[in-house]
Amino acid sequence: MRKWVIFAIFLAIIFGILYYLTFGYYSEGKRGGFITKLSNKGYLFKTYEGELRMGGLYEGDGTMNSSEWVFSVSGKNKDAIAKLEEAIKNGHRVSLTYEEKFFTLPWNGDTKYFVTNVEVLGGSRPALPDNQPQTEPLPSPTEIDTNEVL
Repeated sequence: MRKWVIFAIFLAIIFGILYYLTFGYYSEGKRGGFITKLSNKGYLFKTYEGELRMGGLYEGDGTMNSSEWVFSVSGKNKDAIAKLEEAIKNGHRVSLTYEEKFFTLPWNGDTKYFVTNVEVLGGSRPALPDNQPQTEPLPSPTEIDTNEVL
């Protein structure tokens, strides 16, 4: 009888550790930027995979940096998926709340970063040079006769 109790306690501890590693998360945080991709992927377990483009500047020289961050979204999180699709459609900036899992599992997605909430911030992407509104041309410089003595 004592062996069965020890065995049951051992199984409960193993089950608890596996449960925590599967459903627990290592860290949580927020990232902001523009959604560039959202796709429904997977053969057996369908998950939504996306890319967030975060703007910024390189240190020192001031050139633009375009870093991308990949994330996963559960197919059950319909609210987050709808907000992400709206942000892609309208070109709005978003703030993503995410949990970083210990490791990837086939039913969780391709990444360790799992989005739990989406906040659409509303700012749109900067216009491309071809799409900027036309401005009035500057007046041409006036010619001054430098030979004339004052």
